[in-house]
Amino acid sequence: MTRALALLALALVPASAGAGAAAPPKPLALTAAPAKLALVGSGAAAIRIRNPGTKRIAVDVSPAGFALDLRGRPRIVRPGSARSAARWLTLRPAHLVLAPHAAAQIRVTARVPRAASPGDHDALVVLSAHPLTRARVEVRLRLGVVVLVRAPGAVVRRLKLGPLRVARRGSTRALELVAVNAGNVTERLRRVRIVVSRLKTRRLIESVAAGARELRPHTRGLVVFHLRTRAQGLAMVSVVIPAEPGRAAMRRAYRVRI
Repeated sequence: MTRALALLALALVPASAGAGAAAPPKPLALTAAPAKLALVGSGAAAIRIRNPGTKRIAVDVSPAGFALDLRGRPRIVRPGSARSAARWLTLRPAHLVLAPHAAAQIRVTARVPRAASPGDHDALVVLSAHPLTRARVEVRLRLGVVVLVRAPGAVVRRLKLGPLRVARRGSTRALELVAVNAGNVTERLRRVRIVVSRLKTRRLIESVAAGARELRPHTRGLVVFHLRTRAQGLAMVSVVIPAEPGRAAMRRAYRVRI
């Protein structure tokens, strides 16, 4: 469990993150670019990996299932799950050695089965590195690159808005919106905003934006809006989701006691 969480914490971080000029070189280090690959149907792409550390390292490359939980946190799932593309991937080479400051390429080839359901399928390319020199305590570094494979067929966009609820944590409050992706492609929720106003007078209380997140096909997730206002009582909350390519703008109003 600890290894899985450590891997996934790095899975969505761009390879250049944390590479400041003032950072001292590390004995064990590995970077990968891009942080995400997108393939349309069967095809191939490359991941460039580099060893910026001071020791020779061995790198093992393997596929894994990938998903997001209710709050958008990445997690590993079974490779055979319905929307996983892990079994479609061939990775070459599967093992390699990198000298300090050396770079190499991993070729990712996807073979989409004829019976695959149309739309987006996800996988994770797991890169596991360890020094070649033996030590009393073995240290391994793991990171992942997300791979999205779109199987051919009709694209279905069906985003639904569910209930809106108040979540209280100590003295802070947030509004949590349940969003459901009933379509077969990933929905990107960016610049989603709520407008909170008095129920009777419609006087504006505040406007709050949520952080960007993604919804995989046939999943649901929470869009969280952190409230700053101290106002209490019944309020009218208007949720506004801007249009995206292939998806019209959405708006829904809720009556909520904040």
